[in-house]
Amino acid sequence: MCGIVGYVGQQEAAPILLDGLRRLEYRGYDSAGIAVCGDGQLRVKKSRGRLQVLSDLTHDGADLPGHLGIGHTRWATHGEPNDINAHPHVSQSGRIAVVHNGIIENYAELKEQLLHKGYSFRSETDTEVVTQLLDYYYADCGDIFEAMIRMLHAVDGAYALGIICADYPDRLLCARKDAPLLLGFGEGENMIASDVTAIIRHTRDIAYLDDGELAILSAKGIRVYDSQMRPIEKEHRHVDWDVAAAEKGGYEHFMLKEIHEQPRAIREATAARIQGGQVVLRDLNMTDQQIRDINKIFIVACGSSYHVGMVGKYNLERMLRRRCVWPPSSGTAIPSWARAIWSSSSVSPARRWTPWRPCGRPSAGAPTS
Repeated sequence: MCGIVGYVGQQEAAPILLDGLRRLEYRGYDSAGIAVCGDGQLRVKKSRGRLQVLSDLTHDGADLPGHLGIGHTRWATHGEPNDINAHPHVSQSGRIAVVHNGIIENYAELKEQLLHKGYSFRSETDTEVVTQLLDYYYADCGDIFEAMIRMLHAVDGAYALGIICADYPDRLLCARKDAPLLLGFGEGENMIASDVTAIIRHTRDIAYLDDGELAILSAKGIRVYDSQMRPIEKEHRHVDWDVAAAEKGGYEHFMLKEIHEQPRAIREATAARIQGGQVVLRDLNMTDQQIRDINKIFIVACGSSYHVGMVGKYNLERMLRRRCVWPPSSGTAIPSWARAIWSSSSVSPARRWTPWRPCGRPSAGAPTS
């Protein structure tokens, strides 16, 4: 799961961002990056791989001076894991940087509109579309907060956003919808994060943003607005766990934490796909007949997810009447016939298997290579 941390205050931002991202490493990621505003400009460093690569690249943050910044650890959804697709993304003007958790459902449509307006894109991500759209509205109205409101009205999907602008060197903006984001209140400094573990070394006074809420942070304080842009007061919570306990959400161990997080994780994972009580899968470019022609489902998983896959196999076969197999996700364990089929964009009728038929016992599984 992606991680977000943001800082505005009197200290150097980059080392604090890197420290916060280290606290989020346990969540998993494939790339990381930070953007810092200082001397009227944005400095951005991103890298694929472990966070230590980014730390070495920036000399532990010393190469990015400034008191305002945002950081991100990415788990790839749109586009492969590489330096270009890593967050933060910077606008075409070079004045705005954005980090984002979630999925923007209408990013392809928005991207096409921006291309017609003369914008170009370097990455494959939906987040860069958000960044360029924000840049477009900012060029039109000249106010970054107004531009953010217009941008949020235009996008569909789930998001937790952290935004900085070189023209506002003392302001950190954020917004939330269907993805977790919290505020950290400090003395002469304030922060945002996707998880309390990222900021607990700096403050234990936090507030959780609700869906549709936005916030503007400065070193002096935080202003929060509801979905109607009305100023609101958030309830503060004091975190009294130690750092180790905070990383486990106050639970005794990580497994217990993950068990209790499952209902929330399911809600957050599916929220962007459910609109008006209907399931919306805009990225699924298949006809009804193509879906009906599917006669085998693969679940690829390892570790505890492998056992979840076993339960999934039972439910999918029972509900869909389609054969389901779940080879472990070790490259050496996946047979050559499966790799050949998965690498193909389509499967010819001659290579399809006999449809699954209920027989009162588990299916035989995948054929041997």
